[in-house]
Amino acid sequence: MVFAIVIFLIGTVTYRFGEKTEEKSAFLRIGHVFVKAARNWNTTPSRISSEEEATGILPHQDSQQFRFLDKALFKGSNEDGTVCNIDEVEEAKAVLRLAPIWVSCLGYAIVFAQTTTLFTKQGNTMDRSIGSNFKIPAATLQSFIGLSVMILIPIYDTILVPFTRSITKKPSGITMLQRIGIGILISIVSMVVAAVVETKRLETAREYGLLDDPNATIPMKIWWLLPQYLLAGAGDVFAIVGMQEFFYDQMPSDLKSMGLALYLSIIGIGSFLSSFLISIVGKMTGGDGEDGWICDNMNGGHIDYFYYLLAGISVGVFVMYIYVARSYVYNRERGL
Repeated sequence: MVFAIVIFLIGTVTYRFGEKTEEKSAFLRIGHVFVKAARNWNTTPSRISSEEEATGILPHQDSQQFRFLDKALFKGSNEDGTVCNIDEVEEAKAVLRLAPIWVSCLGYAIVFAQTTTLFTKQGNTMDRSIGSNFKIPAATLQSFIGLSVMILIPIYDTILVPFTRSITKKPSGITMLQRIGIGILISIVSMVVAAVVETKRLETAREYGLLDDPNATIPMKIWWLLPQYLLAGAGDVFAIVGMQEFFYDQMPSDLKSMGLALYLSIIGIGSFLSSFLISIVGKMTGGDGEDGWICDNMNGGHIDYFYYLLAGISVGVFVMYIYVARSYVYNRERGL
């Protein structure tokens, strides 16, 4: 660390910051577009078309979405005279186009949160012994997610991309949105597999009379959970990597850092939604002294039902995702 600090201090002496331009920040430009469009809300479409013709704006694919933002192109009767140009309007449209994709990715993030929560709780109740004297921590299986990612990414780049490229004739093989969609689909499969394994675990607990013992170790090896962890890793290869690439690539050039923030916000908000959903399901399915689907006694609950519920929610989100992805207009050829 001392050596790193020395290198850093040496670098600060030689580093030169670029001069700041007087151009407005991207956030202010986009905010200005929305404010102007809101102030000119009563402007008729015919007046917008007349203004576009007068300023020489040619119709193109991007301009056909979110036409209400075109109202920011001219000043209203009570304005200060400042207007937004077409580049600023298209920049605002580019950000707004990402919102439906962002919302439809939250379902995947809810499923993603289970790998560090309920998956681990499942493992804690199972036989974790290796040999006669050693028990692995249940959370150890999370390492298989990273392992599957490490294995599948080279396979994706060296086999899947060339194969799909030969079919689609696109440099990337599949689009970024298609990659995310495949990841969401895999997450649905992982939830179904997790539900089937949990059903088997509960049947084993019932067979050995362990349903009422929350501290019992079910005579069922923890390796039964391995398929759902591997599927979670496979989903990450497509969805997580795809979201990182998509939001960074499709953000306006001055807002690239916000692209990464959007991806991280999906994971963060998805975790909050997962906690909220678990709380609601626990209260709605429990009561009158009965254990709900999700309770302290894993053997007396029904996490398998909850997994099926998540799979159903994910199917609905997947349908929504397909709809918004099919209507999405990429900013550049990179996304095609």
